Order: sequence, then C-alpha cells, then structure tokens
Amino acid sequence: MQEIRTHIRSVQETRKITNAMYLISSNNLRKARKQLSDVKPYFEKIETTITDILHRSPEMSNLYLDTRSKAHEEERKVGYMVITGDKGLAGAYNHNVLKLTEKATVEHPGCRLFLVGQVGVAWCRERKIPFEMEFEYTAQNPNMHRAREIGRFLVEEYRCERLDELRVIYTEMVTPLRLEPREVKLLPLDRDAFPWDRRDKSAGTVSYVPSETAVLSALVPHYVNGMMFSTLVESFCSEQQARMSAMDASTKNAGDLLRQLSLEYNRARQAAITQEITEVVGGAQAAGK
Repeated sequence: MQEIRTHIRSVQETRKITNAMYLISSNNLRKARKQLSDVKPYFEKIETTITDILHRSPEMSNLYLDTRSKAHEEERKVGYMVITGDKGLAGAYNHNVLKLTEKATVEHPGCRLFLVGQVGVAWCRERKIPFEMEFEYTAQNPNMHRAREIGRFLVEEYRCERLDELRVIYTEMVTPLRLEPREVKLLPLDRDAFPWDRRDKSAGTVSYVPSETAVLSALVPHYVNGMMFSTLVESFCSEQQARMSAMDASTKNAGDLLRQLSLEYNRARQAAITQEITEVVGGAQAAGK
C-alpha cells in the first residue's frame, strides 16, 4: 500500500507539470500567431510586387535570378537553413525535420548547414555532420530583429557567391492536427514560385523607378527577411502545437493511470482490512475455547 501511495503522488505531480506545459504552449502559440498576422500584410505586398515585376519582365536579368548553371551539379554550393526546437517533449516535431535534413545532406553531400535550435545542433554533433553556423536564442524567441539578422547574413552569402542556392527546412502547421516538414527554395528566385494568377489583373500599368531590376534588387532582401520570419514563427507554432498534443496525451494517460492505481490501492486496503478482521475473529475464537 505504501508503494502504491508513493506511485500515486508521483503521477499526480507529473500530471501537474504536463498540464502546466500544455497551458504555457497554448499561450505561446496564441502570441506567435498574432505576431505573424501583424506583419503579414506588409510581406504579402512585397511578394505581390515581386510577382508583378517577374511576369512583366520575363527577359530581365538580375543577381537574384541567376541560377549559376555554369557550375556542375556536384560543385554547386547549396545552403540549408534548418529550424528545429531547443528541447524535446514535442512528439515527432524535431524528428521529422531532421529526417528531411538527413535526406538533403545525402542528395547534396557538400551542402552547408545553418542551424536554429539546440536539437539540430546536438543531432549534427552526434553524427559528426559539419555545420556552418548556429543561430542561438532564436527557436524559442522568433522575432523580426533576429529574422533580419539571419536574412541579411544569408543574402550576403549568396551575393558574394559563397552560396549558389539557399533553401529552408522548417515545419508548417497546416492544421492543428497536421504538421508537415517543408523544404522551400528562397534563392535564386523561381518564377514558378510566384504564380501570375496571384496578382490583381484589374490593376493598371505600374512603372518602376529607376527600373524593374533596381526595384527587384531592393525588394528581395526584404522578401528573404519576411520568409525567414514566417518560417521561424511557423516552426515555433508547430512546436507549440506538437507539445500541446503531447502534453494533453500525457495528462490524459496520467488520469487513466491514477484511476488504475486508486483501484489497486482500494483493493489492497480492503484485503488488508479483511486480513485484520480475520485475525481478530480467529483470535477471539481461540480465546473462547
């Protein structure tokens, strides 16, 4: 009985922790979604403008459109921005991202990895996979300032031709019950990623001063910053949702376990009481004789 009581207390304390973690993740998720929705119209306008420029000037040449096709496939310098969490207890969230990253490293053996999240750093070190840079204190605090710093660094790497291609691996929260790891190419720009039907076809002719190329060159860094912020927040939201699901399941399992332990405890107590009564009755009968 003492062992069962100790087990019950342990499960009760664990259930309090998992329930608290569920509430914390729920609050973090709500704040992050609001943070993303506040800046979304600005970056949607940038994307619309880039779409308009790309399709109005199909023959335009620009640094950010350069596919650098002269480089052989095995010599292409591909960079992957990998976004994981700083801790576990979030179901398969980190595992799915790292599985996609492992596939990318197999397809591009010489790729350069830029990491957000301690789980990704630990994964690379454990497997002795080299990585270029670790952006600390970002996974649990995605904000526009950090996104600009990361975006500025990655764009400079591309401009200086230390990268021929830039991709991001992150997790998108399609629905609260469906979290999918994604791989998105940021640079060079791909016209297919900016479909023409997104623009307002009723709009009149737009003039870009001093030129379409100059405006595109000015907009692309802001576009990369926006995409970085979006993927950071989307990954953070996915992590919180995954942790909410995991903690909710743990809390329910703790409740089921407590009911089972309470039943075992009551059975043991009843057995002990029955044993005591039997001993008393037996002693009384022996004394009567």
